[in-house]
Amino acid sequence: MWSDTLLALERAHLERLLWWGGASIAVGLLLLGTLAVRRVVSPLLRHFAIQTAAWGAIDVALALGAWRGLALRDHAGATALDRLLWLNLGLDAGYVGVGATLALTGWLAARRLGAVGAGMGVIVQGLALFVLDLVLVQQLVGRI
Repeated sequence: MWSDTLLALERAHLERLLWWGGASIAVGLLLLGTLAVRRVVSPLLRHFAIQTAAWGAIDVALALGAWRGLALRDHAGATALDRLLWLNLGLDAGYVGVGATLALTGWLAARRLGAVGAGMGVIVQGLALFVLDLVLVQQLVGRI
């Protein structure tokens, strides 16, 4: 694969991550605002919204940081990116597991809807990050 092709794929991945992060921030803040304006007390929605907005802010920060470091990669750099993506896929799957554990424990052990909402928020973010990273992995594998 050519270095400029890899750079374009990496840039597109970061753009998708920025869009996802921005949308997550917007949805999280919109949910929190709606709950506040309507004076609705919903621990499930509140904690889901907090997780959504917080993960979105982290996604945007990471994508912007990586964007500043975009450059043409040699073979070693491409290998490092590949390894990082596989690590991220494992971490993303772990986030889904942690979110499921949080939601199930919150419901089964204590009937705490806040924990269920937070767990659902983590699951959604973990799945989205898994899909975003998997798209780039498939693009890289398909071009080797």
